[in-house]
Amino acid sequence: MKDQQTTAAGHSQAGSSASNSRNTGPGRLLIAVYAVFAISASARAGYQILTKFSEAPLAYLLSAFAAIVYVVATISLAKAGSTWFKVSVAAVLVELLGVLVVGALSLFDPVQFPHETVWSLFGRGYAFIPLLLPILGLVWLYRRRPGARTAA
Repeated sequence: MKDQQTTAAGHSQAGSSASNSRNTGPGRLLIAVYAVFAISASARAGYQILTKFSEAPLAYLLSAFAAIVYVVATISLAKAGSTWFKVSVAAVLVELLGVLVVGALSLFDPVQFPHETVWSLFGRGYAFIPLLLPILGLVWLYRRRPGARTAA
């Protein structure tokens, strides 16, 4: 049966092509980009918090929050199943909201952001990828949503 496949461990997975479609093809590239941002945002936030937290505590805490969002998005995009799909959608929506809010605040109230975060000025320090990434992520998730028919 096409819907019934056996994994290497010998377990049967019903409908694995639908449940695993987020982490195949272009989805792998999306996950890789999220992983790079998870690592870089985590490293940057960790360094900033450990070495100069008093200079811009809000900015550095937002960087740490962004890092957590990127980690959750990376993991959830790589996992199969409808629960992980919902976690992915939530993480990517939080990311988009964060980029828009922090981007606008850093533009209109720069005093609160004396040092940049990943999301400052809509991700200008990262070639605006933080602004484009959640949009691409939401498009990908919409196209790979549970129950949606994918082209074979």
